Amino acid sequence: MRLRNKPWAKEMIENHPQYIVANPEIYKGKWHEVFHNEQPLHIEVGTGKGRFITEMAKAHPDNNYIGIEIYDSVIVAALDRLIEADLPNLRLLNVNASDLNKYFEKNDVDRVYLNFSDPWPKTRHEKRRLTYKDYLKLYENILVDNGEIHFKTDNQGLFEYSLKSFSEYGLLLTFLSLDLHKSNFEGNIMTEYEQKFSEMGNRIYRSEVKYQN
Repeated sequence: MRLRNKPWAKEMIENHPQYIVANPEIYKGKWHEVFHNEQPLHIEVGTGKGRFITEMAKAHPDNNYIGIEIYDSVIVAALDRLIEADLPNLRLLNVNASDLNKYFEKNDVDRVYLNFSDPWPKTRHEKRRLTYKDYLKLYENILVDNGEIHFKTDNQGLFEYSLKSFSEYGLLLTFLSLDLHKSNFEGNIMTEYEQKFSEMGNRIYRSEVKYQN
């Protein structure tokens, strides 16, 4: 993904701590203090411009949502969406996904969404893929027992790799679609990339897996 530098992005983020949580490590184990309730918490790792997580929060007010995005210049687009929608059940984190253990502890999170993650196609970059075994362990460390990962991509190679990675880790496959937009799956909310790739004629792959305890 080519990123355009936005020198004003950092200041915008700092000016909206009510939406992009500053010092999120202080809420580890007590995210209910941010949302002022005990609703299930779902996180999207790599939230991009925020279309998916914002629409999910609108559609499911009985869940809390956190969108995680490392790039300042990208998360400000998600921030714009959140400012406009002003959703009480959605917050953003401008942090690196590899540091999730700093911000969440076991049982903090009920579900992880991975949508159109960077495929890192070169073998030497395998450890950067968000479905690599080290990341699967990271998610397990913050999820509730029997917590879930919901995964979407248009990249067949990444999808096949991820299914193998899920299986080798011992995750239970509970849903699989090799062509989501031609399936009878209900309630799909598209990301910006999903709409773009689908309009290009790309097939969308989706899977749901569950940790077994």
